[in-house]
Amino acid sequence: MALWRAYQRALTAHPWKVQVLTAAAGGEARSAGTQDWPDPDHGLPGLWLCVGGWYKVLDRLIPGTTKVDALKKMLLDQGGFAPCFLGCFLSLVGTLNGLSAQDNWAKLQQDYPDALITNYYLWPAVQLANFYVVPLHYRLAVVQCVAVIWNSYLSWKAHRL
Repeated sequence: MALWRAYQRALTAHPWKVQVLTAAAGGEARSAGTQDWPDPDHGLPGLWLCVGGWYKVLDRLIPGTTKVDALKKMLLDQGGFAPCFLGCFLSLVGTLNGLSAQDNWAKLQQDYPDALITNYYLWPAVQLANFYVVPLHYRLAVVQCVAVIWNSYLSWKAHRL
């Protein structure tokens, strides 16, 4: 509990710095679990910080904390942001793994549809709860925890021939 309180105090005092550290820590946790080389998470912190900024944008576009507000945020997140984020993520992993532009495009065409469908098995429920129950400044941390599992799947997908 003391660690959690310290995290809350730091997040209140330095929200941007703590979110950067949260994204980095989540990347390290995922890296330890997947043993990727080259490690795609070390090239993707900007994408995770983009997620934190996206939550702020969503709260401005759809202010409120009702169930309907959370549903609207989840639909916008999963209908707009998730497909773009997933495409960027898979493309960047392919690039970091040394794929040529042509091979990366072919791999993206092969993997993206299945990855997006699998995304929809997991993330809508997570995000609905995240938008309804979790305060804005903790949402990135929640996503980072779930992303440990999700990115293990994405890593497997990205490295499968």
